[in-house]
Amino acid sequence: MTARPTPVTATVRSNKSMNDTVVNATYTEEAARLVASIDQDPWGSVRPSLYETARVISAAPWLSGEPRRIAYVLNEQAPDGSWGEGPERYRLLPTLSGVEAALAVLRRGGTSEETARRLTTAVDSGLAALRALPSAGPWPDTAAAEILVPSLVAKIHEQLTLIGDDPPPSAGDWRPGPAPALPGGYDQAVPAYVAKRYASAGGLPVKLHHTFEGVAGCIPGALIPDGPDLLGSSPAATAARAAASQEPPAATVAALEAVARRYSGLFPEAAPILVFERLWVAAALAGAHLPAAAVPTVREWATDLYDPRGVRGAPGLMTDADDTAMAVLVSSLVGLDDHTPDPLDLFHNGSHYDCYIGEDTGSVTANAHALQALGSYLRRHPGARHTYGPRTEKLSDWLVGQQRPEGPWPDKWHASPYYATARCVAALSRHGGDRAAPAVETAVAWTIDTQRDDGSWGIWGGTTEETAYAARILLSAADPRPGHAPALDRALDRALDRAETYLHEGAGSGHHPALWHDKTLYAPGAMIEAEVLAARELLRTRHGLNGRNTPKDAER
Repeated sequence: MTARPTPVTATVRSNKSMNDTVVNATYTEEAARLVASIDQDPWGSVRPSLYETARVISAAPWLSGEPRRIAYVLNEQAPDGSWGEGPERYRLLPTLSGVEAALAVLRRGGTSEETARRLTTAVDSGLAALRALPSAGPWPDTAAAEILVPSLVAKIHEQLTLIGDDPPPSAGDWRPGPAPALPGGYDQAVPAYVAKRYASAGGLPVKLHHTFEGVAGCIPGALIPDGPDLLGSSPAATAARAAASQEPPAATVAALEAVARRYSGLFPEAAPILVFERLWVAAALAGAHLPAAAVPTVREWATDLYDPRGVRGAPGLMTDADDTAMAVLVSSLVGLDDHTPDPLDLFHNGSHYDCYIGEDTGSVTANAHALQALGSYLRRHPGARHTYGPRTEKLSDWLVGQQRPEGPWPDKWHASPYYATARCVAALSRHGGDRAAPAVETAVAWTIDTQRDDGSWGIWGGTTEETAYAARILLSAADPRPGHAPALDRALDRALDRAETYLHEGAGSGHHPALWHDKTLYAPGAMIEAEVLAARELLRTRHGLNGRNTPKDAER
């Protein structure tokens, strides 16, 4: 159903205080301002990536601004010698990247003595950190880790061998420690095997463009993808492609310099992310209500992004079911009735949706978004039930089957189960019918049980982002109905009250821990802000709009 932008006066009951009116106006103003700011930014709100910036340092020494990047890498190293965000297992790939980049700069020479000294210290502590990491998996399911980790270990071995044979003059009498061993769970032969496989097929699939740097040294020149833009939306992949040329193409240099200007000389893991960002922000805000001022902009986004051939998250990436489903959902929320779910057919495999052609592991969040898109479309077009009704039933059953016994859902696109569980509960509670009710109840019980003492939720520590997801899980189940146990109602109310207090006190911090999966962890700032903003509004209004639940037009 179309999200109805609601005037401030309509959402505030006559007996509410003036203070409540101000609070609601703040949501309306902040949401409209967020949409407007995103509309003016063609790149997207995401922090620079240590991994990606270090890969550009290594592969593109000809790119202007290198001193800024070197200083960034050195300053980002943790006291224990590692690089990256999150727990130690997530630090493997960024630390490999940082060590290899520091070695590459040392071998090239041309730095000051002070910089060379800092680089040698960084290498020593980085190698020590790698030796201290777990020697075996399980490792996080980040993008192409099975290719990138062995590739970087091999590069470090090569750099250390070359330095041993020809020590850089700037390093004085420094000699590095032993090379890191390949951690258990990875296979050193994988990059060459993948390259050989596709060389024999005569082409490199688009799904490998984003992580091309992992196979760049193994791919025949004739198979290296060409083009003027970023390869697979990735600066690291683009720099690796340019390094294979005797002289970097002018168009490639220009593409990298454009990203560097946006990020003060540094690089994110994907650029731009405007498709992904705009769709997720619009859907999140629509879960509370889209301010009237934002609706025309969101309609323009949906008109521009919807594609009957499928939607891709960024230029150079494959079309995928996740972005396609979100384009269908957002189109439905703003009343674009000609944007049918037909493009999702490209990804259906009989029971659920593959994220993209050639996917290795499935995604529950992509399928939860697909269920929401189908369900929202059917609410507006009940005559299409003969086409999409059986598919929504199969999809609901598949999602229920992916739930863990204790209640949450995991997913490969996010480190936290609260993100995936919120998506699945939103889809199943609204479109899953009675068969999905036990799964939703189990998820709610798990969410209540895992709330932290300060009212927050989080996999590694309480965060406003994860608390927003957890609140949405509980709000999806907070509608009173026959059979609801009074004790559960009281537990829900207590948990939601504590969540509301936590989000109110934690609002405006501006910094969110990196929890999203790409090659390493990242944090899409505007998307997280939209989730927190909408959750705060839904918590504030939960007693006055629709029983104790969210507005009836909320699809998330």
